[in-house]
Amino acid sequence: MSFIDEVSISVAAGHGGRGCVSFRREKYVPRGGPDGGDGGKGGDVLVRTSQRLRTLHRFRYKRNFKAADGGHGQGKQKTGKSGSCLVIEVPPGTVITDALTGVIIHDCTTPGETVVVARGGQGGRGNRRFVTSTNRAPRHAQPGQPGETRTIKLGLKLLADIGIVGFPNAGKSTLISRITSARPKIADYPFTTINPVLGVVESRYGEPFVVADIPGLIEGAQNGAGLGTRFLRHVERTGILLHMVDASAIDPKNPLAAYDAVNTELGGFSPKLLEKAQLIALNKIDLPEAAQRAQEFVRAAGNRPVYEISAATGLGVERLVDALSKMVNTGIEADGS
Repeated sequence: MSFIDEVSISVAAGHGGRGCVSFRREKYVPRGGPDGGDGGKGGDVLVRTSQRLRTLHRFRYKRNFKAADGGHGQGKQKTGKSGSCLVIEVPPGTVITDALTGVIIHDCTTPGETVVVARGGQGGRGNRRFVTSTNRAPRHAQPGQPGETRTIKLGLKLLADIGIVGFPNAGKSTLISRITSARPKIADYPFTTINPVLGVVESRYGEPFVVADIPGLIEGAQNGAGLGTRFLRHVERTGILLHMVDASAIDPKNPLAAYDAVNTELGGFSPKLLEKAQLIALNKIDLPEAAQRAQEFVRAAGNRPVYEISAATGLGVERLVDALSKMVNTGIEADGS
């Protein structure tokens, strides 16, 4: 499944119903007069922010949306039924822009907020509305007004649900290439990833979620070293952090050294980054001595959730993905081991 973070859609509000030309004709009721009802209003097209959604993947195949038209007026002063409004749900972080002018219509940030992007046409007036002292029996009515039609762009500002962080060559790109269809550059030298790579992971616990392979950083990144603040700005836009550590490179004398160094850079750039939920993945567990060093890390980590995996062979990856799925879709944080 490809990640869609921008899409253009066509929206059309409903047309107003036409007014009715009618005269009251009942036995024993002389001079009944005009009694044509008004047409109903066309339905609006609204965009609503929904916490249940995180991607724009539902717009992959459906790009045209139209609200219902208003009903036509009838005799006996019956007004036509108003057309039903059409509600389009989008995830938080979606920016709605007019495709023609480039003007931002709305920035959807708060779940539940609703904005009208196309207004329905007003219904036409029936002939009873045109009665005057000089025209007691008008024989004309108004047609309904057309609804608004426009093309809008939906752009998702939220980068990802999960941001994979860690030192260069920790195995982030290898992991994202295994759990998604993304194919980032993979090599055995630092900074093979120089831009965030996005992938969509199918979830057993709800909607698919988006994972970002964030470029690796080095000590001093908060001050511009390596990829510096360019990397850290991307981390600000993720929901949960998956902290990857190369298990084969763990220092037995200080098992948490690499882990603490990355968190120091995160906190130095913005203390809010340390408030994000984190899962720890000890990668390359299949390499010699990695298992022993991983155990030393687990003991030093205390109650922090730790998962031992091998992104290259797939060992432990499914269990890690399940834990991430639960956190994203249900908010339940697994214990790890």
